[in-house]
Amino acid sequence: MKPFVFPCLAFLLVHLSAAAEFPQAEISNSLLRAKLYLPDASQGYYRGTRFDWSGVVASLEWNGHNYFGKWFEHHDPKLNDAVTGPVEEFSTNNAGLGYDEAKPGESFVKIGVGALRKPDEPRYSPFNTYEIVDSGKWSVKNGSDWIEFVHELPDTSGYAYTYRKRMHLSKNKPELVLEHTLKNTGRKAIATTVYDHNFFMLDDQPTGPDFVVKFPFDLRATADLKGLAEIRGKELVYLRELQKGQTVFTNLEGHGGTSSDYDIRVENRKTGAGVRLTGDRPLLKVVFWSIRSNISPEPYIDMRVEPGKESTWRILYEFYTLPK
Repeated sequence: MKPFVFPCLAFLLVHLSAAAEFPQAEISNSLLRAKLYLPDASQGYYRGTRFDWSGVVASLEWNGHNYFGKWFEHHDPKLNDAVTGPVEEFSTNNAGLGYDEAKPGESFVKIGVGALRKPDEPRYSPFNTYEIVDSGKWSVKNGSDWIEFVHELPDTSGYAYTYRKRMHLSKNKPELVLEHTLKNTGRKAIATTVYDHNFFMLDDQPTGPDFVVKFPFDLRATADLKGLAEIRGKELVYLRELQKGQTVFTNLEGHGGTSSDYDIRVENRKTGAGVRLTGDRPLLKVVFWSIRSNISPEPYIDMRVEPGKESTWRILYEFYTLPK
């Protein structure tokens, strides 16, 4: 396993407690303040093998509102979804890159995590925690209102990459921008989907009728919403407050083939907090998952990156308040 490298550490590493010291950084502008957990193979807050380790937002505060936080009861750094904020997952054929080609004992790739060992199992599961064979090399640098993560993974069965994620807060605006570059430094083409799970927690309010999720297109749910929520045109609304153990989970269809449909709003009408996320790529699909403690619209995009080439994409979060 290669070491993690953090050059130009102008930011402060914050330790949560003596029992669990998770490296963190903070960025802010005149309006927003965000705390982020840093990737670290031995001390990191998230060391699972499902989500990209960069850009894990512990909290984001604006105008008295908070948008991200710990939505689960118990934290285990190696649990697949014990993670917070607008985290992203890369997937190829609903598995890791090269998983289908690898034999048990050989390696496959999860972008933003590293090279993982394939066990003798019938199929890949994102809920499993796989052995990390090579976590690659992480580099992190930042300024007062931005932070940049770079993950480099050497050749793993023909796959290799340099993945860059830059997160910055717009000057004098309540905005968070995620800019990504994936460069293929290997011998094989990288075909992958990527989505942002989001894990919204608007003011720590329980999910229920005070929330609405809006899209720019007429929605069709592919699953039974079990009387907990319903589709009303371009909106998903909740009919009752979700209790522990209740889940709303469905694909949402109806989008077209342009990036203009990558435009999602989540609003808390009780506290007045709202967030809009827009992307610069067409949607491949939208998965929606929510429980009592969070709301997660999951917009997917896809890409193919040939050897020596790179792909870029951008996601913008705009935070706002509802008129009283």
